[in-house]
Amino acid sequence: MRHALPLLLATLALGVACEKKSAPTPTPTESSAPAGAQATPTDPNALRIGVLGSLTGGEATYGISARNGILLALQEANAEGGVKGKKLDARVYDSQGRPEEAAQAATRLITQDKVALILGDTGSSATLAVAEKAQAAGVPVITPSATNPEVTQKGDNIFRVCFIDPFQGLVMAKFARDNLKLDTVAVLRDNKSAYSIGLADTFVKAFTERGGKVVADESYSKGDTDFRAQITAIKKAKPQGVYVPGYYSDAGIIARQVRELGLTAPLLGGDGWGSDKLFELGGSAVDGSYFSNHYSPDNPEPRTQKFIANYKAAYGTVPDAIAALGYDAARVAVEALKKAPDTSGPALRQALAATKDFPGVTGTLSLDANRNPVKSAVVLKVANGKTEFVTTVAP
Repeated sequence: MRHALPLLLATLALGVACEKKSAPTPTPTESSAPAGAQATPTDPNALRIGVLGSLTGGEATYGISARNGILLALQEANAEGGVKGKKLDARVYDSQGRPEEAAQAATRLITQDKVALILGDTGSSATLAVAEKAQAAGVPVITPSATNPEVTQKGDNIFRVCFIDPFQGLVMAKFARDNLKLDTVAVLRDNKSAYSIGLADTFVKAFTERGGKVVADESYSKGDTDFRAQITAIKKAKPQGVYVPGYYSDAGIIARQVRELGLTAPLLGGDGWGSDKLFELGGSAVDGSYFSNHYSPDNPEPRTQKFIANYKAAYGTVPDAIAALGYDAARVAVEALKKAPDTSGPALRQALAATKDFPGVTGTLSLDANRNPVKSAVVLKVANGKTEFVTTVAP
């Protein structure tokens, strides 16, 4: 474990400061703020919101996207007057996608920054670590994108705005059988990732329940770069499709090696594929693949298109699904802060639990008794370096 976490303080006016490992004193910077933001001193009367994500490391694109969506939503809330007469001050930490770093950052947010709630982390393994700290302290957590079912089972202070793995696994199993008409599949999972294991287990169960057969189930460990032994074993089993429920950082490399070894079956994945980096890593090898995701930029819904336009104006790019989920998580948090009688943990928890028919940019959502959203998923196809909307699957 490193001695000090990389830290980014985003004061929403929007001001930003950065703490290097060797320098505990924040250094002003505007590197992650939307265009036009001003670096200003932290307002001591502001409501502090903790933000956690993998801003560096192999899953950095997720943390950066979520952070950008969150900061945009909080900036918009501040422009409308803030909450209860106070501005919102985001304290953003880099968890590096590592559970131990995430737990350390959560402790600091709770004990030193005294945040009202935490938005994050982005990955399931890191969020599980955050959830333990926050639940014990009575501080609500909303994860934008951690889909493992165990996350919200950590306690009644833990919420999410993304669908969970059982639903996502079901979506792809149903799509593989009903739309692609596959009878046999193979699975290649990351045995060190709670996200990957959860998706793989639910996919296998749902696919076999629908009459399909899993002819191979291989695994690798996070950080591996050579998957040829597993792919060779899969190729011998002659599957009609291969389910790879990992992150884009693995999926792109796996896709290249799959095609290099002559396996032509379509690849299937989950929302962890949702990054432009997938195309950089996988090239044409990912063409013809399918993955489940939380939203599509092609959705004509006015509120979604307005978000996309505002995000592009702030960051110069089309938001991916994690950016959209970060935006929704922050907006759900702001709504709860407005409705709660005060900003104490119990009051915020109750307000969050009452979320119903919330008009998110990733779909209208209501939180169930387990603090998981009831919402639809989309299936996207990869073609020519971009994704194409295929279908929507309702709960």
